Amino acid sequence: MRKSARSVLRRALVALSIGSGVIACAGNNRPPDNQPLPEDGIDGMPLRITRRVRPGISVLMDDSIRLVSGKRVALITNQTGVDERGRRSIDLLFSDPRAQRAGVKLVRLFSPEHGVAGTADHVNVADEKDEKTGLIVHSLYQKSTIAPPDSLLTDVDVLVVDLQDIGTRTWTYVGVMLYAMKAGARRGIPVLVLDRPNPLSGVRTEGAILDSSLANAEEPSPTKSANGFALFPLPLRHGLTMGELARLFQGQLKLGTRLTVVPMQYWRRAMWFNQTQLPWVRPSPNLPNQTSALLYPALVPFESSNLSVGRGTNDPFQRVGAPWMRADTLVRLLEDLALTGVRFHAERFTPVQPGDGKYGGQSIPGLRIEVTDRALVQPARVGAALLWGLARVNRDSLHIDDRGFDLRMGSARVREAILAGADPDAVMDRQLPAIVAFERDVRRYHLYR
Repeated sequence: MRKSARSVLRRALVALSIGSGVIACAGNNRPPDNQPLPEDGIDGMPLRITRRVRPGISVLMDDSIRLVSGKRVALITNQTGVDERGRRSIDLLFSDPRAQRAGVKLVRLFSPEHGVAGTADHVNVADEKDEKTGLIVHSLYQKSTIAPPDSLLTDVDVLVVDLQDIGTRTWTYVGVMLYAMKAGARRGIPVLVLDRPNPLSGVRTEGAILDSSLANAEEPSPTKSANGFALFPLPLRHGLTMGELARLFQGQLKLGTRLTVVPMQYWRRAMWFNQTQLPWVRPSPNLPNQTSALLYPALVPFESSNLSVGRGTNDPFQRVGAPWMRADTLVRLLEDLALTGVRFHAERFTPVQPGDGKYGGQSIPGLRIEVTDRALVQPARVGAALLWGLARVNRDSLHIDDRGFDLRMGSARVREAILAGADPDAVMDRQLPAIVAFERDVRRYHLYR
């Protein structure tokens, strides 16, 4: 098919792929990540940004402090747990006058993968001390994501979760929240989830839904590891907030948790993160900006391959590379697909002390993904196209850990079909009925319009 004709078809499929939901209207020449984009909207109507979004922690402190009044609080958080002024949730609950007047007592701190400061890029994150409060921060990432131990909840009245999701199924912070909800249900401790924006907006759902044979929400422990992210049949890009995910787990898994979601104020589903006017705090060392977060679902499956995803560079998850990659040929092949919202460029890059240990200090050929229109890009299709292209250009050199890849992409059938040479767009189109059904089913858990 000629490139121009295929481009028209791909744009039509973008609209069809989310026909059951709402699509952000397209725009060109978009400003950088940290500038508001008033032209973004839904159904052709402009999205007017008039007020800064107030995250759940701000709503709790100003309007709902009664939920923790006189309570001994355990807080699960990290560097992303800040209010709109950048103040830590830890400090607000520990020493803010509003919390002190309400008799709030912060007695326990827990942190997920990457630690409380979000700088650790390795497994087995150790416990640490929070210097400002003097409290020990108990790590929930030792070998894998683990649950808050019962032994550390005996003097706790309420368990509070304040973590930033990135809108992708493979995020371990969501696993921490689910395991906290299970711990709360087991011990009869109420759980408060302080909600935060989905950085990719809440209007797009895409990618393979995690196959039920791969999903495992069984609670791990320090002696029993679990993957921490392949927990529930969600699409790769799920379009929900942390609070909405908590409501979904509560309803679908019948947890019995005494759950309260403290919602945001002024957030709407069509908002991208920079439109919230909240400070961007790296959710992990390898997500420095919203472009990396947007392309993360496209490239995260390749963590389970011998391909670098750009860890150890300034723009991780915006590029891939390997010493054996025939980058120029791959770029020409992918450009001919005319994927919406992206362009591909051949380049060399050198990972410096990459957390995944891949090709550190080596100048390697690679491919950089340029987002030209974030409202049109479909990361799941980008990842599928990349796998297809690599299978055609470098099949003998590409090595994949099948299970790890499937846990991230979501389906062994998708991987097998693409590696066998099937058109990646046709493969992803076959996921659409399940996506439409998912969108319909989860609307009951939505908190925002």
